Amino acid sequence: MAELSRITVEPREPLAAEVSRRLIEYLMSGEVRPGDRIPSERQLTEMLGVNRPTVREAIKSLGFLGLLEIRQSSGTYFRGTGSDVLYRLFELGLVLGERGANDMLRARAELEVVVAGLAAEARDEAGVELLRARLATMRECPDEGFAEADTAFHAALAELAGNTVLRDMLKGMRTMIQRGWVERTGAVRPREVAYADHVPIFEAVEKGDATAARAAMAEHMRGATGRLRQALAEGRHGDEEDGGA
Repeated sequence: MAELSRITVEPREPLAAEVSRRLIEYLMSGEVRPGDRIPSERQLTEMLGVNRPTVREAIKSLGFLGLLEIRQSSGTYFRGTGSDVLYRLFELGLVLGERGANDMLRARAELEVVVAGLAAEARDEAGVELLRARLATMRECPDEGFAEADTAFHAALAELAGNTVLRDMLKGMRTMIQRGWVERTGAVRPREVAYADHVPIFEAVEKGDATAARAAMAEHMRGATGRLRQALAEGRHGDEEDGGA
């Protein structure tokens, strides 16, 4: 049976988030089967070296995600992983603490580059026309609709790539980044810059040039990711100043 080791938490890392991550790793180890009962709150408290309310909070979070089923007077059971669990994990941010923010941004950037190349390789007329329409929407939509139009372009690219796993992973990452960080920090690139970044991506996919598509997406993600990292750093600095006041 997979083992749970005691937790050492980095500064500013929410303890319940670390417990959630550790439990997710345990559940995904392959040694816990759907329907299996997991250790009790008391046992988890002893195994992880944390207090019981923290364990209870983590279990409730994973129950909300659909990973665990909490049965009164019986215990907590692993429900298995449905098709939307990974998406919801990313969306809610329960597998990430502050230390995971940069890893999330890097992973998203690298996956977007892969998807752009796959889309160029798998291009067809219907897919190209959909991308063309999404790009036109980005150019013509009102400012308040630009973020949604941007997301729709990337979603169409992922559909054209034809890999459902990458599509669903990126869907969750984009949602988490948009709701969890962009809306909180206001890390929005100038519209003209963001639109201009997407034109060479479209042109490369239209030509079926995977190398150019990957290069164009990498350039786009460098700018977008850099701006968000800066905003996150500024936000953390502001939080520290507020905490010391």
